[in-house]
Amino acid sequence: MSARSQRNDIESPDGELAVLLPGLGAVGTTVIAGVLAIREGLAEPIGSLTQMGRLEALSSRDRGPLIREALPLADLDDIVFGGWDIFSDNCYEAAERADVLEDAQLEAIREPLEAIEPMEAVFDPSYVRNLEGDHIKDPDTKMEAADMLTADIHRFLERHDADRAVSIWCGSTECHRSFQSIHHDLEALEAGLRDNHDAISPTMIYAYAHIRAGVPFINGAPNHSTNCPALIDLAEREGVPLAGRDLKTGQTLLKTILAPGLAARKIGLEGWYSTNILGNRDGAVLDDPGSFESKEESKLSVLDSILEPERHEELYDDADHQVHIHYYPPRGDNKEAWDNLDLTGWMGYPMQLKIDFLCRDSILAAPLVLDLALLGDLARRAGESGLQEWLSFYFKSPDVPDGQPPVHDLFAQHDLLVDQMNRFQEVS
Repeated sequence: MSARSQRNDIESPDGELAVLLPGLGAVGTTVIAGVLAIREGLAEPIGSLTQMGRLEALSSRDRGPLIREALPLADLDDIVFGGWDIFSDNCYEAAERADVLEDAQLEAIREPLEAIEPMEAVFDPSYVRNLEGDHIKDPDTKMEAADMLTADIHRFLERHDADRAVSIWCGSTECHRSFQSIHHDLEALEAGLRDNHDAISPTMIYAYAHIRAGVPFINGAPNHSTNCPALIDLAEREGVPLAGRDLKTGQTLLKTILAPGLAARKIGLEGWYSTNILGNRDGAVLDDPGSFESKEESKLSVLDSILEPERHEELYDDADHQVHIHYYPPRGDNKEAWDNLDLTGWMGYPMQLKIDFLCRDSILAAPLVLDLALLGDLARRAGESGLQEWLSFYFKSPDVPDGQPPVHDLFAQHDLLVDQMNRFQEVS
């Protein structure tokens, strides 16, 4: 389930855990505000498997233990938040601008939110063309940018007296770029960092800096980084867990729930048309064709392994799967995801299924970020390194070891996750 396990036990979660978020926009500030509110007894961690889920019981008559009690996870009271952003707003100001949470909720935790100020970000406008920031590092080379990020991590740990850290990318979707030879060899990648190679994205720079600092790095966007072969090799060498890509939240979550059911019942699928409208910063970024291509690749991939023709004869061989995203500012963070499924039943008779999911993008993403932070930290303390396939449950386009097909079926992903949790429980 992961590249390598180095320990037969799990180190204690005692001490402060730094949760570092590249990107303190709508998702990042919603995560932070939620955890602060939960600590104050002002909210419940709905949507968080680590906080509300249970492991399987030994007897069908009993409920299993809560995951947060069965596994040695960091306590929410021991988390200290930080991160980077291309805007200098503190987390209270950024949360106000994102307009996800109500003013009364933000006012109740205003002071701790205002205390969290972003570090200057590494940014390349050629990768995110629809954003302009003014809180950006100015290195001479990409290697110098990585050095700056590594120094940021060490300073943050020292300033907050934190024992360890984990990082989850909550920044924007970058323009799609295919891997080149430079991405397959660590020596070539490091030379490219020194030479400002244009195929090395900001997300890759963040990943490289975190791995070098010994910090687990988790990619919540479809950007290429945690699936970069050179970075995977470095993570395995340094004993650092990686996971990604692209948090599975609204429309894609429903696809990975519905598609296994259709396949199990052998109901035919002629086509699956999906469209989204959203108006937050993510919507503005995805209005650029280059960034949309990255998101499209991730969203289109989810049906491949669930409805693969070799498993279901020719039932789904010619299914037409389309995904569209439209930037519509009046919606803000309140996304609407609309799906039309053209189905076939007995004797080829046509049917349709239509879904209109009015959801809150950052509200769905926030508990995933919390879970991934806690589980990424647990993996590090358990001696895991390299790609953590057991975390596929949380991603649209799960990173897996080279040559292996990703698992997209949500229920199969859940089995992978619970199996690994049970292994951790056995050695904790």
